[in-house]
Amino acid sequence: MSDSPRPDDAPERDMHRAKASPQARLSPIWIVPIVAILIGAWLVYDNYRSRGPQITLVMSSAEGIEAGSTLIKTRNVEVGRVERVNLSEDLSTAVITARMSPDTEAMLVEDSRFWVVKPRIGREGISGLGTVLSGAYMQLEPGTSEQSAREFQVSDQPPVAPAGADGLRINLISQVGNSLRVGDPVTYQGYTVGRIEDAQFDPQTRNMQHRVFIESPYETLVTDATRFWSASGIDLRLDTEGIRVNVESLEALLGGGVAFGVPEELPVGRPVQPEVTFTLYADEDAARQGTFNRYLEYVLLVDDTVRGLSRGAPVEFRGVRIGTVAAVPWNFTAPQPDSRSRFAIPVLIRIEPQRLGITGEELDLEEWRERFDRLFGVGLRASLKSGSLLTGAMFVDLNFHRDLADEYAAETFAERSVFPTTPGGFARIEAQVTALLDKLNGLELEPLLAGLDRNLSASEAMLGEVRELSASLQGVLDDPDTRGMPANLNATLEELRQTLQGLSPASAAYQELTGAVERLERLMRDLQPAARTLSENPRALLFDNLDAPDPQPRAPRRAP
Repeated sequence: MSDSPRPDDAPERDMHRAKASPQARLSPIWIVPIVAILIGAWLVYDNYRSRGPQITLVMSSAEGIEAGSTLIKTRNVEVGRVERVNLSEDLSTAVITARMSPDTEAMLVEDSRFWVVKPRIGREGISGLGTVLSGAYMQLEPGTSEQSAREFQVSDQPPVAPAGADGLRINLISQVGNSLRVGDPVTYQGYTVGRIEDAQFDPQTRNMQHRVFIESPYETLVTDATRFWSASGIDLRLDTEGIRVNVESLEALLGGGVAFGVPEELPVGRPVQPEVTFTLYADEDAARQGTFNRYLEYVLLVDDTVRGLSRGAPVEFRGVRIGTVAAVPWNFTAPQPDSRSRFAIPVLIRIEPQRLGITGEELDLEEWRERFDRLFGVGLRASLKSGSLLTGAMFVDLNFHRDLADEYAAETFAERSVFPTTPGGFARIEAQVTALLDKLNGLELEPLLAGLDRNLSASEAMLGEVRELSASLQGVLDDPDTRGMPANLNATLEELRQTLQGLSPASAAYQELTGAVERLERLMRDLQPAARTLSENPRALLFDNLDAPDPQPRAPRRAP
């Protein structure tokens, strides 16, 4: 029984036979499964190798995004597709998983940007109409960074400028209340040179922070002396200079924007570095006012009305602006100086020497303060004057009043020096009218009224006499003889005319008169020699011969 073969020895015998037979081979039936396995492995490897990188996109809302159908494009070329759309763990955002093409590895860097392209209607027109039928898709703008990334934020709006574009990016800080949004224009003298890229509100500082991109080559317009201000809509203003209307551009009129420039009082300045921060002012006047950052503050204690005087009104010296009204009224509840006999309205003004062309480095405020103290002693006073009859706006006028120089006494109000004042134009007129009324009240009117009564009585008597004279004259005029006087006068004039016609050159009387005059003229010519002789020698009237000697008188003969 020990020699009988065991069942367990059969496989071992077969193995020995296989080893013993060198010509034994693998059965052909195994070739097909092996080839299939190799092909499957190759397909798996090829599929894995041909699959691009997987990325994660985060956006506030997945509106218009569909898994498996929404495409990712660059320059209208498909570079990826959305695979899944999920919510984040805290349910605050939408998390999108997308598969990119294998050749997009170089595009997925830190500064690459994604946004959704869909139909939009804005100030710049209608965009994205091609997605009405095809559906929304995501646009990829490759960045320039060398650091790769797999998670990106998807923007609701397309970027203002492409990554790496030539230009200047700066930051603006402003108070809450403006209506600036992403994409609003940035203009220089009405020409668009940039856009707002980002707008955020900081609840800690309560300020709006704007990121602005200035296109090349306009970045050279931005210097350290540049001022930025909001240019939203129409700037309509009524002040001491009249009516002013300012519109930056049609685009700014419709949606707002930012304008910038260098004030005329400042030099052009030096170029700035990227990411520098500027203050965004409410308007152009506020931006220009921000240039004068060194000033002297004084308080006006106004006894007159301040109606029409507002913050920002000019302070002028003989027509030259040297300051600005800072507050009306200012610190109204502060105690009045003891030297004041009645309550005055405090007005805070700023004297800004930089308006006279003095730079901040050359300005010595203490020297200017001492100069004004000396001018107060020689009669420099402030008064309120009307700047426009149309708007009723008022301004502060500074001028010298020599008659008030001795009345100056230094005062302070709420730790500010008091600028001495004098009544304005209307107040002076009121004072003059009051003085005139006082003089009229001081007059003794009773004697004047009595004399006036007597004059009126005499006037009435004279008027009675005039009436009587008028009645007598009317009686004379009504007399028939008086009425006949014009006819008699006409007859007399007719006779005189006829008489004058008788003395005409053609009449006989005129000819006889002319002959008599001629004869008289001849007689006068004949008498001229005799008259000349008598004039020269009166003896010719008595003696015939003027050459004979003078006769000798003889004694009378006596009678015989």
